[in-house]
Amino acid sequence: MSELKQRLEADLKTAMLARDAFLVETLRGLKAAILNEEVAKGKRDAGLDDTEIEQIFLREAKKRDEAAGLFEQGGNQASADKERNEKKVIGQYLPEQLSEADIQKAVAAAVEQLKPEGMKDMGRVIGAVKAKLGNTADGALVAKLVKESLQ
Repeated sequence: MSELKQRLEADLKTAMLARDAFLVETLRGLKAAILNEEVAKGKRDAGLDDTEIEQIFLREAKKRDEAAGLFEQGGNQASADKERNEKKVIGQYLPEQLSEADIQKAVAAAVEQLKPEGMKDMGRVIGAVKAKLGNTADGALVAKLVKESLQ
């Protein structure tokens, strides 16, 4: 079992013993997302590695962010706050995110190395930056910075 999954299991047990309903619900949701991915990839017995689990957590955090925005547009601030609190819990399991300046440096290095010929090579540059930075950089921010540098 991966280190991240073990940590999630231990935190879930602690939350259950503390009778923290919000945390239990959030952590069970994360556990279910991991299980769904394991089944979908046919890795139920072997399990996912930490990098794959981080990808799931990033996806779940993004869902919470989008949902909070929609709740706010609809005037439901209580639900938006709940979604943002869930995102904070998920963020505890993610690696430290790089600053925009650090990502910009990585983009500049990738552009220098790959020498792209305009916007048609945007995917190649994004791929190189994401391969270098992994889960420590927000994909949307990487795409935005690459697009700006290629224009």
